[in-house]
Amino acid sequence: MHSPHDPFVRVRGAREHNLQGVDVDIPRDVLAVFTGVSGSGKSSLAFGTLYAEAQRRYFESVAPYARRLIHQVGAPKVGEITGLPPAVSLQQRRSAPTSRSSVGTVTTLSNSLRMLFSRAGCYPAGAERLDSDAFSPNTAAGACPECHGLGRVHRTTEDLLVPDPSLSIREGAIAAWPGAWQGKNLRDVLDALGHDVDRPWRDLPQKDRDWILFTDEQPVVTVHPVREAGRIHRPYQGTYMSARRHVMKTFADSKSQTLRAKAERFLSSAPCPACGGSRLRPEALAVTFAGRTIAELAALPLSDLADVLASAADSPEADGTSETARVLTEDLLARIATVTELGLGYLSPDRPTPTLSAGELQRLRLATQLRSGLFGVVYVLDEPSAGLHPADAEALLTVLDRLKAAGNSVFVVEHHLDVVRHADWLVDVGPQAGEHGGRVLHSGPVAELAEVAESATARFLFDRAPAPVRDVREPRGWLKLGPVTRHNLRGVTAEIPLGSFTAVTGVSGSGKSTLVGEITEELPGVGRLVRVDQKPIGRTPRSNLATYTGLFDVVRKVFAATDAAKERGYGVGRFSFNVAGGRCETCQGEGFISVELLFLPSTYAPCPDCAGARYNPETLDVTYRGKNIAQVLDLTVEAAADFFADTAPAVRSLRTLLDVGLGYLRLGQPATELSGGEAQRIKLAGELQRVRRGHTLYLLDEPTTGLHPADVEVLTHRLHELVDAGNSVVVVEHDMAVVAGADRVIDLGPGGGDRGGLVVAAGTPAEVAGAEESRTAPYLARALEAGRGRG
Repeated sequence: MHSPHDPFVRVRGAREHNLQGVDVDIPRDVLAVFTGVSGSGKSSLAFGTLYAEAQRRYFESVAPYARRLIHQVGAPKVGEITGLPPAVSLQQRRSAPTSRSSVGTVTTLSNSLRMLFSRAGCYPAGAERLDSDAFSPNTAAGACPECHGLGRVHRTTEDLLVPDPSLSIREGAIAAWPGAWQGKNLRDVLDALGHDVDRPWRDLPQKDRDWILFTDEQPVVTVHPVREAGRIHRPYQGTYMSARRHVMKTFADSKSQTLRAKAERFLSSAPCPACGGSRLRPEALAVTFAGRTIAELAALPLSDLADVLASAADSPEADGTSETARVLTEDLLARIATVTELGLGYLSPDRPTPTLSAGELQRLRLATQLRSGLFGVVYVLDEPSAGLHPADAEALLTVLDRLKAAGNSVFVVEHHLDVVRHADWLVDVGPQAGEHGGRVLHSGPVAELAEVAESATARFLFDRAPAPVRDVREPRGWLKLGPVTRHNLRGVTAEIPLGSFTAVTGVSGSGKSTLVGEITEELPGVGRLVRVDQKPIGRTPRSNLATYTGLFDVVRKVFAATDAAKERGYGVGRFSFNVAGGRCETCQGEGFISVELLFLPSTYAPCPDCAGARYNPETLDVTYRGKNIAQVLDLTVEAAADFFADTAPAVRSLRTLLDVGLGYLRLGQPATELSGGEAQRIKLAGELQRVRRGHTLYLLDEPTTGLHPADVEVLTHRLHELVDAGNSVVVVEHDMAVVAGADRVIDLGPGGGDRGGLVVAAGTPAEVAGAEESRTAPYLARALEAGRGRG
């Protein structure tokens, strides 16, 4: 039995995912970094085991009624863990995006700002003091009544509703109307109301056109349908609904994403005329602080907001509220300081969270934790350096040190070598991914990893050999962008070489994604354009690696061609878990069922009939080379490449997945379990397996996010092969090892937000490394000198 004062967290027999009975001791009150190639098991140890167990223990102390209100991750597969304090997790998974969630709400800055206006704002003469709720667009007390606090209104026009006025109503002039019977019914009702439905729309009187499209009346008339041979049509009572009313009702109420998207095509969005897009009631907008409304202050970048507040604190208004103003202003400045310290000063409080990257969102949560004052907890962080420019990574290290200095343990899953070097303790998991990983190779001080021969991390952490010199490719032509005026870009122009590898760099918020977003297929020289982003490949567990890449079709054909399948008359559809026939009907092919428990939250358990296999016993009786379809879906990409070695279409898919470093994923791995970086590489693999002729421009946004340097090497090699085959590749990138190997670098900045938006330097990596104005230059110069090391 360990002493209660044992300074270590001790894990025994961890078997979560691919962990192979791991025993490891990690000291508390340190910055411990978990490293290893993608898929090695480091997240399974940090999140799947340590955090999951800490959360489970906390829930054991919570009343059953309260427990049902909280999402639980379940008990991890582990023998024993001792010395584990309570844990706080900061992961990169985003919650469901909502247009009402913003930088201000995530960081609680909005609350402080509203309190400042309520207690210390300058009110018009005779106006009564407002509660802080009255300054929020998300409450009934504060929301603009016209746009309900959204800041935008949706309108429609005759041109949108009737794109072709040469058609008659019967010919479908009103494109916004529904199809099939419902649309025919509306035409028949209009006919019964006495409108000419066979005359071209443009020839109808304007008064009639306006009524047909925009009336709020809903008259009911008796409709006598046109008789058709052999069919009896009885008269019925038909209700009329104008085109605008139909579109607005569908857009507001429909649960179908497809119908909502169709309705949106007939709407134009504009700032609300009542509040000017500020989302607030006039009473709230009449109150000012430092001469500005709360909407004007919320629209400022945080660094500018801090300047305004600091100036106001130096010259307090003489209205008897100066002490209140001083206290609230100091609190706001302290909160803003932690956010700007993490390199996010370019964000404004009113910036919606759906427009933020996963890395930005995680760093905002990190800033909020810094202010929380917790101590004695374990913070488990998932790659806090993701999407960070090397210059901002230095600020991140300061923040991690402050969390540790406050009396906490900081456990970080990380690939960025500067963060790894900064660690007090290193846990290296490997040596490879999937079933070839899952072992702790090293747990101890960073320097001692140099002696671990099988560690993939050690090679990059300590090998300082110079990078091989690569000749810069001669461009086949130039793609001219701009002048671009959008977001923080003001008339920016840039030139991208064709037949080359181009890296777009700059600090967070400098305008990189905005600039490359201007590349379209219409630009001369682009040819075919392929954008490979980090959006999920599917939103349900039914979408997986095999279905997305088309590999599942090949696998099902292989099973349908077996003698056993032919004897039973099983076709390709029999081997799908999405349709009735072959799937297990108890779980509808999901593999698990929801169990309702009295006084406790619903929990998911493997299906009692198929035990998670997803198929019924008759389908599972059919085997190919000794494995049934469920066992094949459970193979890793690497194992499947051997299993299907003589099936050409499968080999092509699997080979490209291996080429982008995804050999550790299972074929049936649900889309919901994949990280953004994995989803992006699956999309890239899907592209690579297509045989193409002619020029393609590949556009990738931070493709190395979540990748170990060893995996970055593999991916970069594959991208250079695309360029060697005559294509062009443009990457937005922070990894200096990738940037150092580019043919051309376009560096934006010098800062983020209003302090950025300019092309600071453009040229070969060596030329940009010498640019004085560039914040990227010193890190790029170091990468060119040092070789493989990151940043």
